[in-house]
Amino acid sequence: MRTRKSVLLGAVAALAMSMGMAQAADDVTLQLKWVTQAQFAGYFVAQDRGFYEEVDLNVTIKPGGPDIAPPQVIAGGGADVIVDWMPSALASREKGVPLVNISQTFEKSGMMLTCRKDSGVTSPDKFKGETLGVWFYGNEYPFLSWMAKLGYSTEGGDDGVTVMKQGFNVDPLLQKQAACISTMTYNEYWQVIDAGYAADDLQVFKYEDQGVATLEDGLYVLEDRLSDPAFVDVMARFVAASNKGWTWARENPGAAALIVLDNDLTGAQTEKHQKRMMGEIIKLLGTQKIGTLDPADYDRTVDVLLANASTPVITKKPEGAWTHAVTDAAAMVGK
Repeated sequence: MRTRKSVLLGAVAALAMSMGMAQAADDVTLQLKWVTQAQFAGYFVAQDRGFYEEVDLNVTIKPGGPDIAPPQVIAGGGADVIVDWMPSALASREKGVPLVNISQTFEKSGMMLTCRKDSGVTSPDKFKGETLGVWFYGNEYPFLSWMAKLGYSTEGGDDGVTVMKQGFNVDPLLQKQAACISTMTYNEYWQVIDAGYAADDLQVFKYEDQGVATLEDGLYVLEDRLSDPAFVDVMARFVAASNKGWTWARENPGAAALIVLDNDLTGAQTEKHQKRMMGEIIKLLGTQKIGTLDPADYDRTVDVLLANASTPVITKKPEGAWTHAVTDAAAMVGK
């Protein structure tokens, strides 16, 4: 017969075991491509709403910035998974950082050139002889492919374009140093509007409309880690919880924007801008199930990058640069 003491000891042991299990959550470090903003709302929502905790994950979200290159961070061991654009990831892969896409968050591209109408640029054939602001650090690849498609040299001259290495701001347009600058539908375009320009004062060229759109925000890990079933399991849970966060954000955009604001330690973001950004980000998520990479979209991105023969982004079609293994496993989480 069990004594009262043995029952008590058993209860203590069970409690200790349950506490040990609670403390056994897997750590995951996510490196964002840019600063804390609604572009990454799904991850902050998943953390704030307890979606990561529900699948036994302890997630650290590291903001990015102008001096942070996610491929370098993950190559140096500073993150388990990163948010990056596919052109940057594929270029990094060819240069020796074996990144693999495990989940594709954005179905559509938000990148575009925004031009002052008073510069005379009203169509792509008016780019000749103009100065165009371009982001680098891996963001220049779609632009270079576009110019190659148009047949424009990026070395200047009357028949080419002069490329201005643009900081991550809209100053070159406001100060009339460039006829056009790089903007995102959800961010810099609205900074131009807030600076006093009316929409009718601007001409925008969306990469989606120009046939040179490439895949943007996706989740990437190092290839060798995918040979570890335990890591794949962790990433499956991470992707499942993150996609749950994105779904919640899409259904509750205003609340999601406020969660992002709560996580902005710099205090630089405003409620107006984040709510507006959230509305634009929803358009990029598309209508398909969030996180599922469409092979046709991948092939289109690769074709765009290979089209720039003069300054190739990549020199050959990558092998093994994406997998559905994690998203397939993520679909089974909780079932």
